[in-house]
This record gives sequence, C-alpha cells and structure tokens, in this order.
Amino acid sequence: MTQLTQQPTTLHLDVSGEQFRMDSEEVRTARATHWYARTDWGIAVLSYEDSSFLLKHPLLTQGSAKWPAQHGVVDGHFDRWWQKTLLVLEGGEHNRIRRLVNPAFSPRRIEPLHARFQSLADSLVDEWIEDGRTEFASRFAAPYATRILCMILGIDEHDWKKIHELASTIGLGLGITIQENIAQIDEAIVELTQYAELLVRSRRESPKNDILSALVEARDEDAGKLSDQELINLIILLIFAGIDTTRNQLALAVESFAKQPDQWEKLAEDLQRYSARAVEEALRVNPIGRWISREAAETFQHKERTIEKGTTVHLFTMTSATDPAEFDNPDRIDLDAERSPHFAFGGGLHHCLGHFVARADIGVALSTMATRMTDLRVGEGAEWLPDSGNTGANKLPITFTPRP
Repeated sequence: MTQLTQQPTTLHLDVSGEQFRMDSEEVRTARATHWYARTDWGIAVLSYEDSSFLLKHPLLTQGSAKWPAQHGVVDGHFDRWWQKTLLVLEGGEHNRIRRLVNPAFSPRRIEPLHARFQSLADSLVDEWIEDGRTEFASRFAAPYATRILCMILGIDEHDWKKIHELASTIGLGLGITIQENIAQIDEAIVELTQYAELLVRSRRESPKNDILSALVEARDEDAGKLSDQELINLIILLIFAGIDTTRNQLALAVESFAKQPDQWEKLAEDLQRYSARAVEEALRVNPIGRWISREAAETFQHKERTIEKGTTVHLFTMTSATDPAEFDNPDRIDLDAERSPHFAFGGGLHHCLGHFVARADIGVALSTMATRMTDLRVGEGAEWLPDSGNTGANKLPITFTPRP
C-alpha cells in the first residue's frame, strides 16, 4: 500500500470574518506555528521566505479571477470586466497587453509630473494646516490621489469628485461584501465604461502629451494587438486602481507614522535621505493589499505540503513583510534599516504596472506633510475597511501642530 504524505497540522484563519485583522495575535501565532495556515478559500502563506519563493513559482498563476464567483457573483458588468482585466489575465494575452502599455508608465513619463504633484500636495495642506486638525481621507487622500490620476491620464481635474466616487464603488468589488454591493458596483462599471469611451474618442481627435494619448496611440499603431475593448478595460483599471490604492495607502502610511513620531521627525529633517525609504517602510508594515492570490495550475510539492491543482494560494503581504525570521523589529518603521524587498506591489509577472507612479506620489505626499506638521496623531472616529484583500480608511481624523 502506498503511504500517503501526511500533511502537517496547521491553524485555520477566518479571513472573511469582520473582526479578522492581519496584525492580530491570531495571525502572529499562525505564522509562528507554521509557514502557512488554512482558510475557507485555500491556504494562506505567512512567512517571508515562502512568499518570496512562491510569488515567482511557474506553476502558480494569477488566482484572483475566481474572486467574484467565490462570493456568489457569476455574471454582470463587474464580473465580465474583471475576467478581462490585466490583473487576472495570464500567458500570452497578459504579456502582449503589458508589453504594449509598459512604456506609458516609465519613470521618464512620470518624473516631469513631480512638480505638479508637489504643487497639489501643498495646495491641499494649505486648506487646513492652520486648523491643527483635519479629516485626512476626504480632505487630502481622496482629492490628491484622484487629481494625480487625472494629471497622469490628462483628464480634466474638475471631474475628480465623480471619478473618485466611481472608483471607490468599484473598489467594493475587491472586498468580502461584494455580493451585497454588486448592483451599485455594476452601475459604476457601466458609467466608467462610457466615460472611458469618451476619453478615447477625445484623444483620437486631439492627442495630448499624456499617458492616455500614449495608450490610444499604442492601440492604433499596433492594430490587432490591442483591441478597443482591451483599451477600455485597461483605462477603467487604471482609474480604479490608481485612485483606490493611493488614497488608502496614504491613510495607512499616516496611521503608521503617527505611531512612531521619531521616524516622522527623521523624515522631516532629511527628505533627500529618507523620502524614498519612508515610502518603502510604510508599504512594508501596512500595505493596502493584505494578500496576493495565486492558483495552482498543476499539482506540485512545496516543502512538506502537496499543493493540489486548483488550490488557491493567498500570499499574505503584511504578514510576510513583518516576519521576524526576516526582519529585525519587523512591525516598526525604521528609516535607517536595510530591509529585504516587500511585496506590496506583488511580484513576478504580475508586479504592479503603476509602481513608479505610486512610489512617486506617495513620496511627495509624505514628505510634504512631514515638513509642514509635527505631533501627528490619529484622532477619534477613524473608520477602516475590512482587513480582507484591499483595505484602507473611510474616515481618518488627524490632529497635528503646524511647523513654524
């Protein structure tokens, strides 16, 4: 008789529970117990070593395509858009689209916009700096993230409130409450599709020096390589992902630095030295994307675990990037520490397309705030999204002292 490989005893994490938190003692215990834990949707990889290895594993494909179906959403505008987004495509289709659009997001295209990022950040802070308090999510993070996206795509910044509302609604599709919100999510997809179609027509008639024009040009010069529908899907993804991620990541970064005033002061004293490091540390200890999903294309063995074909594998970004086996004082921001790379932007073939943009605009925002305010604190009444998939703040009251 063939002896079956005995699987180890591992803990179960209820990742869909309202009380579930990545920084909980429950998750820390699971990580200390074993390199993975069980969930209702496959396994959760908790260690840095195993996350780093599996992110690049050739038999693990993008696992997010099944997310809507896992929550009872099997048709509709969101589901049809989601199944064709760059986030979930694989193989030649993914590589073809990514190759066509990569040049539009190069540092060469982003760097000339830094001065406009800075001007926007200062103008937003000017509105409330003398008050000593503000609601950060709505008074800075939302307009900043949305108006930067408008700058990059060449959209009229006066449209930012409507675009932000649509992007936030689509963002609900990545949360565990997707089914109860699917009607309004579908409506947002329809409206943003119509908006994207207008933008494409506008750029065809009057090209500009912006990313949107570059994408339309890539579509028209490489006829047959990028369809009109792929172009529209991509624009919706850029609007949604560019706004939702930056807005929420800024709130998470402010929360983290408020807990460590010494590091906030260090950043303020030497922006040139610490600005880029501040972004990386904020992304490491408190990323918006709490996990990255993959799916086993074939059965394979990793360490003692047989990962069967079709198994969903969640790589816990926050848990792996605060793994004490890899990092000293892992839960703390340390702007002087030499750290291993984090996974806030994913990894492998699906590494985030817009990471240069995100690093630039988050860096400008944090540096601007650090030089203009001290005694940063999170006030009463903060409202956080669930800690599943993507997270962030609906409300983030902060108090501070304006710097002289």
